[in-house]
Amino acid sequence: MQVTRLYTGADGESHFEDLEIPLTDHGPIGRLSAYIPATGLILRETGPEYDYDWHPAPRRQAILVLAGAVDIEIGDGTIRRFGPGAIFFVEDTTGRGHRSRAVDGQARTSVFVTLD
Repeated sequence: MQVTRLYTGADGESHFEDLEIPLTDHGPIGRLSAYIPATGLILRETGPEYDYDWHPAPRRQAILVLAGAVDIEIGDGTIRRFGPGAIFFVEDTTGRGHRSRAVDGQARTSVFVTLD
């Protein structure tokens, strides 16, 4: 399963990394990843005007987009869009961080799973 990781590089800027999370066949219950420890769950809604300027993540977390979409911009100007079904790991807890914006004036519903 492909996911994206957002992390802080040695240059103090945020970067994207594409990861392939291996899944193992568990028969009738499907294919599962290895256990990933988590510490909490946050349910979130952001409005259609959402535009959050440069910021590091407050903690390591996995974000699962349920509805709507978000554009994430990193220091070199690269923007990636994460829509319904997307899973990404946000680990850029130091440095300048990233920008996040609503897409097409749409609200977003997401789940934040804290990993710290």
